[in-house]
Amino acid sequence: MSTHEEKYQEFEKRKNAAELGGGIERIEKQHKIGKKTARERIDILLDPGTFTETDRMVIHRTRDFDMDKKKIPGDGIVTGYGKIDGRLVYVFAQDFTVFGGTLSRTNADKVVKLMDLALRMGAPVIGLNDSGGARIQEGVQSLGGYADIFYRNVISSGVIPQISAIMGPCAGGAVYSPALTDFIFMVNKTSYMFVTGPDVIKTVTHEEVTKDELGGAMTHNAKSGVAHFVAENDEQVLMMIRELIGFVPSNNMEDPPEKKCTDDIRREDEFLQKLVPVDPNKPYDMKELISTIADDKNFMEVMLHYAQNIITGFVRLNGKPVGIVANQPSVQAGVLDINASTKAARFVRFCDAFNIPLVTFEDVPGFLPGTTQEFGGIIRHGAKLLYAFSEATVPKVTVITRKAYGGAYCVMSSKHIGADVNYAYPMAEIAVMGPDGAVNILYRNKLKDTDKSNLVDEYKTNFANPYKAAELGYLDEIIYPKQTRFKLIQALEMAANKVKSNPPKKHGNIPL
Repeated sequence: MSTHEEKYQEFEKRKNAAELGGGIERIEKQHKIGKKTARERIDILLDPGTFTETDRMVIHRTRDFDMDKKKIPGDGIVTGYGKIDGRLVYVFAQDFTVFGGTLSRTNADKVVKLMDLALRMGAPVIGLNDSGGARIQEGVQSLGGYADIFYRNVISSGVIPQISAIMGPCAGGAVYSPALTDFIFMVNKTSYMFVTGPDVIKTVTHEEVTKDELGGAMTHNAKSGVAHFVAENDEQVLMMIRELIGFVPSNNMEDPPEKKCTDDIRREDEFLQKLVPVDPNKPYDMKELISTIADDKNFMEVMLHYAQNIITGFVRLNGKPVGIVANQPSVQAGVLDINASTKAARFVRFCDAFNIPLVTFEDVPGFLPGTTQEFGGIIRHGAKLLYAFSEATVPKVTVITRKAYGGAYCVMSSKHIGADVNYAYPMAEIAVMGPDGAVNILYRNKLKDTDKSNLVDEYKTNFANPYKAAELGYLDEIIYPKQTRFKLIQALEMAANKVKSNPPKKHGNIPL
C-alpha cells in the first residue's frame, strides 16, 4: 500500500520532468545563442505569479522511427493563461529544447484547446514561436494539426486579438498561423520566417541566400511587410507585447482599456504653430506632430520600417487608445503607393474590428505615378485603403495639415467617406492637383501669351487654401495647429457613443 508521501513524490517527479523540457544541456545551448526558454519567456511576459499551465503532462502518441522510446511530458509546447496588467491573456510557447520545438499532433491539440478556450472567454491569444516546423516522424498528422490551428486563427480574427512573436525559426507551414494573426513581432538576428529555406531555394532557383537575408527580422520588417515590430532580444520583444496589449480590448465586444490621464487635455504647444511649412514642397516630420499631441508624448508606432511614407500606430488621448494613420511628408513627400496603401488598410481594419477610434493626419500630394506602380496594381491596392476607411464604423477624425490633392484627398478619411469630424490647418490646400500642374492644364492655350507665375499665384489664391472646402461644409472647422490635442479630444468625446452599422451582409469583397 503506497503512502501519501509516495503519491506526492511521483507527482513532483513528473512535474519536474515537464519543467525541465529537453534537459539542462539543451537549455544551456538555447541560452548560449541569446535565447530564453519557453518557460522563461512566459515568466517575463506575464504578471508575476499569474501563469496557470494547461496540459503539462501531455505526451505524443507516435510509435514510428523509435519515437515511442522518446517521450517528454509537455511534448515541446507550454500552454496556459495568465495576466498582463491584471487582464486575462492566453499564451502558448514552443519549446525548442524538445524535438526542436517541432509541432506534433498532440502539440496542435494543446494549442487548439487553448484557442477554443480563449474564443469562448473572449481574451487575447499570444503565440511565442520557436520551432523547426512539422514533426516529420508524424507525417500528415502534424500537418493536420497546423490546419486546425489556421482554421481557428481565421474564426478568431476580429473577435479576439491575436499576437505572434517569432523568437527562433519559423518555416514552411508554420508561418501561416502568424501570418493570419493581427501583429507579428520578430527578434533581430535570432528569429526568421520563410516558406522555403535557403537550401531548397538553392536547389530550385540556384539563388544563394542566408537565413537572415531571406527571412530575418529586418527583411520582414522593412522589405516584405510581413512583420510589424522588431526587437533586439527576447526580453524587449516580450515588453513590447505587454505595451501593445495595453492599447487593445480583450475582444470585439469591449472598449479598449482606459488609463488615468495626468497630461493636461488643453495643453498647447507653440512649436506646432510653425511645424508645418507654408511652402508646400518643404518636408517636415509628421511624427513630431503625433507625439506632441499624444498623452505623455507617447506614440507606439506599428510597422516603423515598412512603407515609411505612411505612419500607423497607437497613442492615448485623454487616457483612451486611438489608432493613428498619417502621411509622412519627409518620406517621398508623403505620397500614397502600393505598400503604404496596404499597410494603412490593414491597420484601419484592425482598429475598426476592435473599437479603436481612428485619427488621420493628412498631407498627401496624391498617388505615386509610374509604370512600376500601375503594373503592380496601384488601383487595386489604393482601393484597399479607400475600402477600409469607408467600411470603418468607429469614430473617425481627420486633420488636413497641408496638402490634400486629388483622389488621395478622398481616400484619406474625407468627410465624403464617413469621417465624423474633419479639421484643417490654415495652411491646408485642398484641390484636384498642385497649382503648377493645374495651370498647365487649365491654361494650356494661353500659356504662350501669359506670364505663368501670375496664373499659378491666382490658382493658389483661389484653391490652395482650406476655405473653399469649409464653405461647402466638407470641413467642420479650421483650427490652429497648437489646438490640435484639445480639438481631437473634444471630437472623440463627442463621437464616443457613435452608433453606425453597414447594411447586413455575409461580408464585403475587399479588392484583395
